[in-house]
Amino acid sequence: MQLQELQQEVDVWIKTYGVRYFNHLTNLGILMEEVGELSRIMVRTYGEQSSKPQENTKNIADEMADILWVLTALANQCDVNLEEAMKKNLEKKTNRDKARHQENPKLI
Repeated sequence: MQLQELQQEVDVWIKTYGVRYFNHLTNLGILMEEVGELSRIMVRTYGEQSSKPQENTKNIADEMADILWVLTALANQCDVNLEEAMKKNLEKKTNRDKARHQENPKLI
């Protein structure tokens, strides 16, 4: 699926099943919640912290998809074409960092 297709599918879903978009700040808060949920799983899966006995371990892929969903909704609300934004962002990073990481002794 292309990012433009994703944006269209999220828009249709929201307008069909979600009635309307939540306001921008509500969606920003939801995005932060979803990032927190992913962080909790990552810390317990790859970090030193262990899960509590009653804690239900969630699916990392599902949490990442939740983040992408809300970010896509925000992009739609802000009239951001994610496909174009990513192309420009990759170009910016390439121009800025094409040698930076390769010359970083900490990474070698």
